[in-house]
Amino acid sequence: MSKISSDTLWDIAAAEVCSRESWTDEEDAEEDAHFPTQRTVFFMGSKAGGKTTILLRFLDRDETAKPTLALEYTFGRRARGHNTPKDIAHLWELGGGISLSDLVQIPMTADNVSSLSVVLVLDLSKPNVLWETMERLLDSARSQVEKVCASHQKTGESRSGKQRVPRVLHKDYPDRELISPFPVPLLIVGSKFDIFQDFDSEKRKVICKTLRFIAHFYGASLIFTSSKSEATMSKSRSFVNQLAFGTERPKSISTDPSKPLTIPAGFDSLSQIGPPVTSDVDIGTLHAKNPLDLWKKVFERVFPPENIKERKELKDPAKDPQYSEPLIDSIRAQKDQELEQYKRKQAKSWKSLALDP
Repeated sequence: MSKISSDTLWDIAAAEVCSRESWTDEEDAEEDAHFPTQRTVFFMGSKAGGKTTILLRFLDRDETAKPTLALEYTFGRRARGHNTPKDIAHLWELGGGISLSDLVQIPMTADNVSSLSVVLVLDLSKPNVLWETMERLLDSARSQVEKVCASHQKTGESRSGKQRVPRVLHKDYPDRELISPFPVPLLIVGSKFDIFQDFDSEKRKVICKTLRFIAHFYGASLIFTSSKSEATMSKSRSFVNQLAFGTERPKSISTDPSKPLTIPAGFDSLSQIGPPVTSDVDIGTLHAKNPLDLWKKVFERVFPPENIKERKELKDPAKDPQYSEPLIDSIRAQKDQELEQYKRKQAKSWKSLALDP
């Protein structure tokens, strides 16, 4: 007669967890190969910089890109083989440039941080706002990821392998000790190369070297694209495919400033990039807190940041010209006027009240 186990359901579950935690990465990969995956790719970047166009190209949708209002979601699916479950990519896009950066907390959550990646699209045709766009959005995204990870540590959820943030850099990554890798996989896309290629050669060189440094500093891949070039859009699709479905990452490299840059993460180095391009200032006279700050100061001497007073406006998409709807806007203006009249009337009635002593 077989022995009857006295283990409770809880004991069995605990044993299973311990067993899974002792698996090697190879065993994890083998187990995961039998189940569909779900990854999240978050698109953010310059306002009207081409994020939607890249996203539609990735999804193979022949549609005209429309302005993104605040935050939009869609998804893509891909089968690994015949009669197999399809992998799913959750795709989020943040509109409005840096104005709505607070919304990063919606797509970046505890549930998806271990399978999250970011695509930062920067408009090459507007270098005067390029650095600030990059800095503000990456800072917001990094802060949110760190906040999520900190909450994992407090609750003890980080003990589960499924909750780990992906390791971005391998141990032989160039200049590993000198850079500050982004906490999740990052792809930087320089858009509108067709306009950028008409810039003065020295300005192109400054932008290319600066973006190469930024990408290397954050452990990111870097590509330049143009919606008018099928070759560059095809490359952008390949890089996004790798983030969304874990396909093989493209390995072609191009560092020529006169051509679209293509540099996968880990294929560049500080020695290849060289120092910042300066012609009218001695680098030693610039008081920088760190290498990233030094590159920022040099870049902004060539491309002074715009004095954007209109930034407050974009906190309210209803006031953004790109979302204008004449009929609705006129009705809204009428209602606003009626509201102001009501407020003034109520204020007068309160003042006319005789309060008892």
